[in-house]
Amino acid sequence: MSANLPNLHTGYTVVIGIDGLGGSGKSTYARDLQQAIKGVHLFHLDDFIHPKKIRYNEEYEEWYGYYYLQWRYEYLINELLVPLKNGGKVRRTIELYDKETDGYIEQEIDIPSGSIVLIEGVFLQRPEIRPYVDHVIFLEVDKQTRLKRVIDRDVYIGTKEEIISKYERRYFPAEEMYMKLCNPLASAHYIDR
Repeated sequence: MSANLPNLHTGYTVVIGIDGLGGSGKSTYARDLQQAIKGVHLFHLDDFIHPKKIRYNEEYEEWYGYYYLQWRYEYLINELLVPLKNGGKVRRTIELYDKETDGYIEQEIDIPSGSIVLIEGVFLQRPEIRPYVDHVIFLEVDKQTRLKRVIDRDVYIGTKEEIISKYERRYFPAEEMYMKLCNPLASAHYIDR
């Protein structure tokens, strides 16, 4: 991890996005960064997803559900990102997705002004989110390496073949759409390879 971070001692809250495609190592990178910088607040985009009945709406192809229906962008923006931009201080209760119940748990957050907030997740440079992120680090990892990682990681999906099949139907086509529409490599502040 060698990203050149912006001046983090401005007195304003700084939002840093850790972007990258599935299996690129965003969660690990964000945890390492959180440990390296004292007092960092870390959020995962996967904490802001819709329940399965919405994100797996069978009226749409799977890639479409992942790209367009997966995340509660409006909630994330209104409850966290806008308050951070407007004053930098956020003290409230927010809803975070609970995978076990496919529902939400409430969590109290207290982010003082002048904090560093990390958000890690795929598609962070979509136009809905990008205006609220001050600095973006994009993790560029080749598809074969990412696929090997998700096969080892996503065993909850099933066998190796079932994992590959799901990625080919749902995740990879949506990621290709993201790369085409948003060109995240061009708009990231730093690319870690």
